[in-house]
Parts: sequence; C-alpha cells; structure tokens
Amino acid sequence: MTSLDPRPAPDGPVDVSEGSSRDRGWRDVVRDYVSLTKPRIIELLLVTTFPVMFLAERGIPPIWLIVATLVGGTLAAASANVLNCYLDRDIDARMHRTSNRPLVTGTVSPRAALVFGGVLGVAAVLWLGLVVNWLSAWLALGAIALYVVFYTMVLKRRTSQNIVWGGVAGCMPVLIGWSAVADSLSWSALILFLVVFFWTPPHYWPLSMRFRDDYANAGVPMLPVVAQDVAVGRQIVVYSWVTVLVSLALIPVAPMGWVYTVVAVVSGALFVVESHRLLGRARRGVTGNALGAMRLFHYSISYLTLLFLGVAVDPLLHLPLPL
Repeated sequence: MTSLDPRPAPDGPVDVSEGSSRDRGWRDVVRDYVSLTKPRIIELLLVTTFPVMFLAERGIPPIWLIVATLVGGTLAAASANVLNCYLDRDIDARMHRTSNRPLVTGTVSPRAALVFGGVLGVAAVLWLGLVVNWLSAWLALGAIALYVVFYTMVLKRRTSQNIVWGGVAGCMPVLIGWSAVADSLSWSALILFLVVFFWTPPHYWPLSMRFRDDYANAGVPMLPVVAQDVAVGRQIVVYSWVTVLVSLALIPVAPMGWVYTVVAVVSGALFVVESHRLLGRARRGVTGNALGAMRLFHYSISYLTLLFLGVAVDPLLHLPLPL
C-alpha cells in the first residue's frame, strides 16, 4: 500500500531545531502545544469521568470536587497524549492525517514536547493528590504509564491487538472519577471500567479501517491492516454485543433505575445494529468510503456519551425498577 502523503517519509524520528517557533506569534505557539494534548480525546475521556462521580455520590458531588477532578484528569490525559506524540513522531510523519502535527512540521521541538509532557504529568499527580486524594493521583499516574509505556512503546508497533489491551489506559478515567468521590473503588466502578474496555475496539477499529493505508504505510499493525474487512467486522460485532451486555450488568449491581435502563437498552441496541450493518456491507464486498466505517465510529462516541449521561442522571431522577 502507498502513502496518501506525497512527501517522502523520513527514515527515523523527526528532529527539529530548538528555535523553530522563534519567529511565530505566541498564539501560534500556544495553539501548537495545545494540539499536542489532543483536546478531542481529552473531551471523550472527561465524558466518562464526571458522570461516574454522580453515581458514586448518589447525587450531586461538591462542585469544587468535580472541577478539581476534571482539571487533574485533563492534565493527566494531556501528559499522556503529548508523550505519545513525542514517541510516535516518526509514525505521524508517515501518516497523511497526522502529518501536520507540530512535532512533524517542526514548530515544536522533541525536547520541548518531552519536557512539556513530563511537567503536565507531574502537575496532574500532585494536583490530584493534594487537592482530591492520593488514590485518584496514583490511578492517574497509572493511566499515563499504561498509555505511554504499555500501549505506545510496547503494543502499538508489535500486535494487531494493540488497541484492545492498550485501551486499558482509556478506561482509567472511570476509576479516577469514582475514587475522587469515594476514595475507594467498587464493583459498579469496575463494570463501567469494563464497558469502556470492551467499547474501545468497536470504536477505534472503524477509524483504522478508514485510514488503513495510513497505518500500513507507517508500519502499525492495526487489525484492519492485517485482516480482511469481514474478519474485522465480526470482531467489531462481538465486542459491541459484549459492551452492551456489560453495560446492562450495572443495573442490578449499582442498582440503576428506569432512566439508565432505557438509555442503555435503546442506545445499546442501535450500537449493535450499526455494528451488524458494517459487517453486512463488508460481506457484500463494499469497500472504501461506501463501507461506512466512520458512521459506526461517530455513533460509538454518541453511544458512550448517552450511556454515561444516563449514569449521571439516573441517581438524580431515580425511578426504581420492580426488581
């Protein structure tokens, strides 16, 4: 497969001079550093953090605690994302959709990014430890280590199951949100952790299907790179079913009421249906944009958002089920 980027790819990590941003305005510099934190990913992680706090509190947690937890979670996720950009800058240079990232274009130097990511990580741990509690702080440190070391350094370039096990890092905000309120963990928190864990493959693999050539050119063995669309579609369907079933397990354990139950059943059914539709198109030999992989990718985000909105609202408008 050939690259979508017409420029020749470098043979190794990109290196830029320390003064690459010297002639640029401060707004441009700030924008570059913010882009390294991948704000869209942070938004998705926070979607799974604060709703869990409402369930742990069985009501509305103190506003200061919500804000403090979200600030610490943002710092931790930003640190992990910046360090990921630092380590993957050679891959990003070979992928069309990431070829404009600051470490590739040279507007931020690798050394500056490494320092920035490290400072954010230290700030996240100290902030959560001193303002929230140390359990949340250590969980945040664990999330950073899992994403940077376990996923980026160990799994991403070596196995097609990278996003499955590497996705554990993306599940940690659930535990951080719960521990921020309870200063402990519970079975309810574990179930929501597993929801995000099983949701990650059917969320990310459709994106990998859309950008298969990019990943192949960069030498990243995402499942859609090494397997046919039908095989990938089957696994997406399996993980989608498991995600929905695990989400329903929260109903008797938490316990949850009608609000969460209706949201989980309806949004989960649509998630499963969209997964089966993707598999059906793959079986008919549909390829490229017509395969509609991005349709499932975008809906998976809506599904997770709706589900965790139900987690937050149910304790506030609790209508018990006749169990």
